[in-house]
Amino acid sequence: MSAAALILALLGLAVAAYLAARARAAAFAGGRTFANAADRISSIHSRPAYHGWYVALWALVPALILVVAWSVVGENIVADRTIASLPVESQPQTMLDRQAFLTEVRGVVSGQLAGAFNPAADAAVPIYRSIKTQWSLVIAGLAALLAISGGGFAWLRVRPHFRARPRVERFIMIVLVLSSLVSILTTFGIVLSLIYESVEFFRRVSPIEFLFGTNWSPQTAIRADQVGSSGAFGAVPLFWGTIFIGAIIAMIVAIPLGLMSAIYLTQYAKPKSRKIMKPMLEVLAGVPTVVYGYFAALTVAPAVREFALSIGISNASSESALAAGVVMGIMIIPFVSSMADDSITAVPAAMRDGSLAMGATTSETIKRVLIPAALPGIVGGVLLAVSRAIGETMIVVMAAGLAANLTANPFQSVTTVTAQIVQLLTGDQEFDSAKTLSAFALGLVLFAVTLCLNIYALAVVKRYREAYE
Repeated sequence: MSAAALILALLGLAVAAYLAARARAAAFAGGRTFANAADRISSIHSRPAYHGWYVALWALVPALILVVAWSVVGENIVADRTIASLPVESQPQTMLDRQAFLTEVRGVVSGQLAGAFNPAADAAVPIYRSIKTQWSLVIAGLAALLAISGGGFAWLRVRPHFRARPRVERFIMIVLVLSSLVSILTTFGIVLSLIYESVEFFRRVSPIEFLFGTNWSPQTAIRADQVGSSGAFGAVPLFWGTIFIGAIIAMIVAIPLGLMSAIYLTQYAKPKSRKIMKPMLEVLAGVPTVVYGYFAALTVAPAVREFALSIGISNASSESALAAGVVMGIMIIPFVSSMADDSITAVPAAMRDGSLAMGATTSETIKRVLIPAALPGIVGGVLLAVSRAIGETMIVVMAAGLAANLTANPFQSVTTVTAQIVQLLTGDQEFDSAKTLSAFALGLVLFAVTLCLNIYALAVVKRYREAYE
């Protein structure tokens, strides 16, 4: 039995346990006479649903832990048993031989390979299949036993005065705490891995060269006499490309359009129009970035190049910073618009009404009262949009190219930090070379920048909310 089928079976047992326990709890007061259903429910400590959840959790959680643990370590156990069952001369001797051997065996068992190249692997296929089937049945039986035992134990504890609700809520609290810890530990793991690999990179390349160098050519020589492997790791062109596309061109597009759309929706649009237009605007935030990339590469980039040629710029590239920046700006309009909308809406109505009562027009009230009052929230939204833009990859790869040019010409091809990370880590790479390790150094710089932007944006928004709530 596969792990998915076993989990579905356990979920079915848990649902049955929930329904049975809830029915039993609801029937506790069945032998008494009550005026209404509320009196009947109040005769037990916890509502029937809590009793049902208590029994269902006992039936599901222990068995589910066993299944998850087996899915983690089961393959290694089956592999060890299979290799131990082979003759000594057929057993792989090194770790690489073992991995290749098991890859062939698993490929034949799963049907991805018609047959193994290694005769010993072909002979191990029926052994592997037999051992895996035996262990799967054992785990399925143990999981069913745990589910029945756990459910039966909880079932026996269901009584009219049994405190099921505190136990269920305590379990939910533990799950929430563990989820928070997973998020925190994941963040720490990301930071530590970036720092470790970045330190390895800076042992090979000077941090001064990396942060202030203007030549980016991350080539490493395979042979001492190899030509063309300059190994220059000056990342300034990447930093400039990221700022040029994500923080300049994209913001020139997103800030005016997003802010003006928010002003229209909050101050001029009729309620019926707002109900239609606001969701349509926010749909842009749900469009996959690869779709924006296709739009930029197939529609916007050729149009930008034709425009450049029409005004006499003969060296315009088919992949340009302007094309990527414009599409990226369109992508982040909902971020700016939504934050500006919420900020303007949160301004006390008395400020707007007072301005209008003093004889100011609607446009004067917007410019001199609403926008200044909502400015902290708008700034926070812009900073969050900037952090989103500088982390974008797909649009840059498809529309701006991968050339590390230090240029202010928007019709030329440039690249960004994220695009270079993708290029450096694509395919089989050796993690002991400066070329590959440079991706982690770039990631660390990008992480630090976006983290600072997000912290500052959240601080601005928090201060704004405290002022007007």
